[in-house]
Amino acid sequence: MHTNSSRLTKDGIRIYEPDDFGGMKKAGQLAAQILDDIAAHVVPGQTTGELDRLITEWVDAAGATSATIGYKGYEHASCISVNHVVCHGIPGEKKLKDGDILNIDVTVIVDGWYGDTSRMYVAGNVSRKAERLIQITHDALMKGIEAAKPGNTFGDIGHAIQVYAESNRTSVVRDFCGHGLGRVFHAPPNVLHYGRPGTEAVLEEGMFFTIEPMINLGRPETKVLADDWTAVTRDKSLSAQFEHSIGITATGAEIFTLSPAGKFHPTF
Repeated sequence: MHTNSSRLTKDGIRIYEPDDFGGMKKAGQLAAQILDDIAAHVVPGQTTGELDRLITEWVDAAGATSATIGYKGYEHASCISVNHVVCHGIPGEKKLKDGDILNIDVTVIVDGWYGDTSRMYVAGNVSRKAERLIQITHDALMKGIEAAKPGNTFGDIGHAIQVYAESNRTSVVRDFCGHGLGRVFHAPPNVLHYGRPGTEAVLEEGMFFTIEPMINLGRPETKVLADDWTAVTRDKSLSAQFEHSIGITATGAEIFTLSPAGKFHPTF
């Protein structure tokens, strides 16, 4: 049963109860399962619109609700961001080509809890540079999650991601960030993917949030297209992103959005 005994920190970050972890895991697992299932459909010649249609069907079949359909006028159950699209790519008639890389981002609502996750996919054969970018981005997310434990700060998370990405000659997008979530889609804090150790709010057991670094092969600058959603790299360089939803435990972090089939990384 859900109790309303959660509280807010001085930074406005909600601290959830131990009982609430189960609800978040259930929502996170559905989102992760959908991303597992879509993998077989990411092939050259497929349209991003058809991928979204399947995702919408699966959300409905699970008795869940899409958090993105109707969100600020958005009409799709996923964002699909191909090649130099950083995030918020709108599904449509675009056909995937051999060698395209894409991020698919899905958020579902199950029993009032939000499950939010995204990962990379490859259509056909992946180039060496794209494969390297995907690997660095995946590992940067995991470095951020390693830093997510009580007593550390959000600056520690951002710093871990930034140092890893920049040491591998890639750049961290600064225009978008992770966010708190739970029984709402977006809540404090903003989870930056760059930062200085020991800065920002201190992590406490019971905090729920996403970490979702966007890493570019070129420069970090982005611009949003005329549709008001699609963000692209200004220099047209490739971009990759991975996202997990996590909850802070007594000793570290529980990942709510682990892939049931172990498919979170596309080229393993």
